[in-house]
Amino acid sequence: MEFKRTTVVTTIAVVIMLIGGAISAPKTWIVGDEYGWDTIINVEQWPEGKHFYAGDILVFNYDYRDSNVVKLLNKTGYDTCTKPEGAEEYESGNDKIPLDFGLNHFISGYPVQCQAGLKMFINATAPPN
Repeated sequence: MEFKRTTVVTTIAVVIMLIGGAISAPKTWIVGDEYGWDTIINVEQWPEGKHFYAGDILVFNYDYRDSNVVKLLNKTGYDTCTKPEGAEEYESGNDKIPLDFGLNHFISGYPVQCQAGLKMFINATAPPN
């Protein structure tokens, strides 16, 4: 009887590990890496070569007294560096923003910073099984 119980427990543990490995947890990305959300780097190029999934978390680090982050609903505000009505504005200096499926557009709500390149967009695909 002891052999069967151990086998069942081991089998259950293996199944749980296999299921856990198949379900991918969201990844957390630090926008701009060690430079953060800042005009010191070209944040428009930061997403290049990276693969983002819906549900991944972007962390925007910046001085809250000098900047902010606006998550836009579409590309229009991105192109014009304007915050349309309904856009989400973040001002903590350490914002954690989950990616939606599809295109995600972000700008600085300070037009001068946005026009200087403090904006980016990311295409988030469906997470792997």
